[in-house]
Amino acid sequence: MDEHLLTATGIEVTYGKRPGLFGGKPATPVLHGVDIRIGRGQTVGIVGESGSGKTTLGRALLRLVDVSAGSIAFDGKNITHIPEAEIRPLRRRMQMIFQDPMASLNPRHTIRRILTGPLLLHELASDTASALERVKTVLDRVSLPAACLDRYPHELSGGQRQRIGIARAVLMQPDFVLADEIVSGLDVSTQAQALKLLKGLSRELGLAMAFISHDLSVIRAICDYVYVLRLGRIVEEGPCEQVFGNPAAAYTRALLDAIPLPEYDPGWLERKSEA
Repeated sequence: MDEHLLTATGIEVTYGKRPGLFGGKPATPVLHGVDIRIGRGQTVGIVGESGSGKTTLGRALLRLVDVSAGSIAFDGKNITHIPEAEIRPLRRRMQMIFQDPMASLNPRHTIRRILTGPLLLHELASDTASALERVKTVLDRVSLPAACLDRYPHELSGGQRQRIGIARAVLMQPDFVLADEIVSGLDVSTQAQALKLLKGLSRELGLAMAFISHDLSVIRAICDYVYVLRLGRIVEEGPCEQVFGNPAAAYTRALLDAIPLPEYDPGWLERKSEA
């Protein structure tokens, strides 16, 4: 069995249409031959400044945007150009946690419906009662009271909404989770709570995870391996300790200089999450 759950080779993504006989919007290349590998149970960071192509790469890995060149394999299966009917059964195994939970949670639905609906849709629960039991178990795991079930997204705090997003992803029993800038709008204490939760769930469930962020401290706190992206190209990759301790690329050094990292303290996540 391949040790890598997700492998992307030579990925290129181009937005817009190429000019034709009747004109058209010029094509805009965003990713240029990106290679990335994510092992089973591994947490990988994808870091770079705004406009580097991080989010586009994440969406390409999940087949939410089409690639113009290259290949993507998930659990040994080439999914680069398979039709939606074939990719649909894999959607449950490839989950995404969004940056803005308000934009990804239906404001007209209660948390009960938001969380039980996917379980019933994917037949992970036989009926509403069993779905609800599973939801309550996961809510407890993400430190949310059952009282949240009858609330609407706008009635929860930002941190609570983000934990609902995490719970929704975990409920699907995925093999791979993509987290896109999920703590950027939260205060430091709430950030730490979400990161500690994700780190624990990843370890307990054996999840492979890609964590997209512009925040180097966040990447170093939660990831095993990091890819540094600049203008749609990987300029450096390696274990976090190596890349942050002795960066080889000038761009990585510039990122570190622009946002100096504090003296590394492995215990900060625990203390801040309890604050």
